[in-house]
Amino acid sequence: MNTRIVPTQPFADQKPGTSGLRKKVPVFQQPHYLENFVQSIFDSLESFQGKTLVVGGDGRYYNRQAIQIILKMAAANGFGRVLVGQGGILSTPAASAVIRKYQAFGGIILSASHNPAGPHEDFGIKYNISNGGPAPEKVTEAIFARSKVIDQYKILDAADVELDKLGTFQLETLTVEVIDSVADYAELMESLFDFDRIHQLLTSGQFRMCMDSLHAVTGPYAHALFEQRLGAPSGTVQNGIPLEDFGGGHPDPNLVYAHDLVEILFGENAPDFGAASDGDGDRNMILGNHFFVTPSDSLAVLAANAKLVPGYQSGLSGIARSMPTSQAPDRVAARLGIECYETPTGWKFFGNLLDAGKATLCGEESFGTGSNHIREKDGLWAVLFWLNIIAVRKQSVKQIVQEHWQTYGRNYYSRHDYEAVDSDRAATLMNNLHSLLPNLKGKQFGSYEVDYADDFSYTDPVDGSVSKNQGVRIGFTDGSRIVFRLSGTGTQGATLRVYLESYEPNIAKHNLDPQQALGDLIAIADELAQIRTLTGMDKPTVIT
Repeated sequence: MNTRIVPTQPFADQKPGTSGLRKKVPVFQQPHYLENFVQSIFDSLESFQGKTLVVGGDGRYYNRQAIQIILKMAAANGFGRVLVGQGGILSTPAASAVIRKYQAFGGIILSASHNPAGPHEDFGIKYNISNGGPAPEKVTEAIFARSKVIDQYKILDAADVELDKLGTFQLETLTVEVIDSVADYAELMESLFDFDRIHQLLTSGQFRMCMDSLHAVTGPYAHALFEQRLGAPSGTVQNGIPLEDFGGGHPDPNLVYAHDLVEILFGENAPDFGAASDGDGDRNMILGNHFFVTPSDSLAVLAANAKLVPGYQSGLSGIARSMPTSQAPDRVAARLGIECYETPTGWKFFGNLLDAGKATLCGEESFGTGSNHIREKDGLWAVLFWLNIIAVRKQSVKQIVQEHWQTYGRNYYSRHDYEAVDSDRAATLMNNLHSLLPNLKGKQFGSYEVDYADDFSYTDPVDGSVSKNQGVRIGFTDGSRIVFRLSGTGTQGATLRVYLESYEPNIAKHNLDPQQALGDLIAIADELAQIRTLTGMDKPTVIT
């Protein structure tokens, strides 16, 4: 076997964040950098010889080159088979589905999610375990520990594999199978949703939708599902060809970065339904005609209407949401008589709950929703879920959400992101907040009285593991909350995220602008954290 053992030295910065290792492309292009991390993954695993590995990515710049390196290293390290998406393309949800369907040992997903792509932009790599979900902390910690002492890696000297051609190829003893990127995922979606009913909706002439794939990975999936299988007219999917630089855009499905879609849905002669997904296909934004659905409300609406969908008509075992996500799903869970779990941010925390059958639906305020069908969040799944509900209820998005508020009350909610904040200043802000926490309970801020103030800690109800320091929470006696977190998914500086929430049971007050309804809390957040002073920013970079 033509294997090379290459001497190397550790890189000090290979600590995976909440979604793997993300750096600028030139960092990954350094000699040995990617190889070191891949070998650190393999060295942290046991008993994978002869087993199956799934590999794919979101199509961003450096995806193809990285896949060739990974294939040759998988061969040198003793994997038996690799399933790789055609053209190197596999959305993150599709990769999870493929791992589960073929009972693979695990998978390597190449993506920096919603971050920009290009020769000088972001790239990422993460390892998923055999349940199809992101590696838990004990695995990522082992990978990082290995990366700090690695002194060699193994790689096969071989020609590149033809990634654009379906079929089976050999790399010495490794069988490489280039698979249709879409087929397994589309089959799974058809098993969950009433495709006949959605087809009737999309071909009725009474309903128009627009899907924006932002020149990222979901383009081929959206074309196959909405236009080919479900009968939506050609042109329904916009920006549907994956490009290595995502067309120069920022593939983050929110009101700022998916502005083309927002202009269509809030413009003249707007369609009835709009949706967007992100770089790797695991996030979603849902819009109605002149109407935006917050991700927190979306999760609550899906849960409340789950029995209308074939895959969930037997009911839900529970709901899980990340701590910063609004408490709207909690109200649905209470009415259904099921548990609503509050976890730290990061989809990996949902995996244990899903595997143990404690939760069926999961969601995060950062435009991520999913269920027990895979172990990742799933953008197109959420779009299909909404279309299924609309097809059954025969109501508009706005009518469905407003009726939901009438039943459960409205959780006014907003997230303010301050991006690329100087890391030292961000750390100072959080340290100052921590010093305030012990003395905040009982303090009055206008009409708001502090009920609790802490740094969120989570004890996993399945394995008992504890995750501390997951975000500063300040809760008020009326149920309102302010949450402060530094995000771990960027590559430059720090992103300060401030989450604001207040509950309004009064139907007469359900149509306020969220920034107006949350105005007092926004002022309190700045007073407590000195945001403008410490960040040097007059307003957030992004408001959602």
